[in-house]
Amino acid sequence: MDFLSSFASNLNLETILQLTFVGLILIAGPVVIFLLAFRGGDM
Repeated sequence: MDFLSSFASNLNLETILQLTFVGLILIAGPVVIFLLAFRGGDM
């Protein structure tokens, strides 16, 4: 039973990390567009 609870907590942690990284990727796109517009179109 300890194995199942350990597996469930690891799966939950992995899911949280994956959702976090997906969120960061989704936020990164508009941030790059904003930086391009703010700097006049040249990086």
